[in-house]
Amino acid sequence: MRLKGKIALVTGASMGMGKEHAALFIKEGAIVYIADIDDSSGKEATADLGENAHFVHLDVTKEEQWQAVIEQISKEQGVLDILVNNAGISVFKSLENTSQDDFMRTIEINQLSVFLGMKTSIGLMKKSQSASIINISSIEGFEGSIGGYGYVSSKFAVRGLTKCAALEFADRNIRVNSVHPGGVITPMVTQATGEQKAAIEQFQQTIPMKRMANPQEISKLVLFLASDDSSYSTGSEFIADGGILA
Repeated sequence: MRLKGKIALVTGASMGMGKEHAALFIKEGAIVYIADIDDSSGKEATADLGENAHFVHLDVTKEEQWQAVIEQISKEQGVLDILVNNAGISVFKSLENTSQDDFMRTIEINQLSVFLGMKTSIGLMKKSQSASIINISSIEGFEGSIGGYGYVSSKFAVRGLTKCAALEFADRNIRVNSVHPGGVITPMVTQATGEQKAAIEQFQQTIPMKRMANPQEISKLVLFLASDDSSYSTGSEFIADGGILA
């Protein structure tokens, strides 16, 4: 098992991609802390994932809550080997209809959370023999998107935050990389009907591989970065987009 004995923290892990990452980590031998603001969904996900999953309440925009979570992990495990900053939201509106609250809420959840996660976790991660931070960005961390003012700004910023931390902690054997998915099949996609379904099918035709990713395909990339298989990779962007950016 590639993560046997490792301790991991995954944010936004009560559903979607975060839960997929956590499930694969557990399958590969890790103990995973499922962090989410939604207590009900988080506890349900933890029950689904078994005894090596532990739920912790976390509003990723609040430093004091990050500190409390890290203190709990420190007391219970004594180390943190893997941090996946996965929590995020997307708000797409025209420039004139994007309020300051829309913009700042997106920045706080998508960007500030990554800063706070790395800042509060790094002390405990220094106790690891081989630590890895994986920050989930997007292909829209490379290109603009109509209406994505807060989202695109935050995903570009995650790349910069990743590189700063990678440089600072490279000599401590703490690796920091970002993952940039393209279109991923989610419940929203599979349950789409009517015009929404037609729009999704049209989007898929713009992808060179002519399909969206299965969630497991992204999780396997995150697993690679979490494991010692990627021991010489730090400060880099890892893209899984079916060829869109090419």
